[in-house]
Amino acid sequence: MIEKDTLIAAARAASAKAYAPYSNFHVGAALAFADGSVVSAANVENASYGLALCAETVAVSQAMASGVRGGLLAVAVVGGPPGADGEAQLTQAPVTPCGRCRQVLNELAQLGSTDPVVWSVGSEAVVEMRLSQLLPHAFGPANLG
Repeated sequence: MIEKDTLIAAARAASAKAYAPYSNFHVGAALAFADGSVVSAANVENASYGLALCAETVAVSQAMASGVRGGLLAVAVVGGPPGADGEAQLTQAPVTPCGRCRQVLNELAQLGSTDPVVWSVGSEAVVEMRLSQLLPHAFGPANLG
């Protein structure tokens, strides 16, 4: 499995690519898979605020578009205002995936029957939880019959 610090570094690097002119809050996410691949992405905002895409959702979309549909082992999420290099300057409190992103991550995890560890990163701590702890009693493909 990928090292926690390596996945967090990938999420931080991804945060530099955020398009966040409205919130000025850069988020980066990195996903690690059993085959050794890592997919990372940043948030993408839109003038029509409801159309914004979270970093985790963009990363899942990239993974799926690349044909990666199973084996999700770990997720790292970072966020904060951009520094001089564009990377998120971490907030004190760890940034966790929003409810929508938890559901999107769950769909990908259920396709491979995994319960990935989620590292939510803040400037003073990294919170480690399983996705099932962040989204208990999740709805997924198995619920459809």
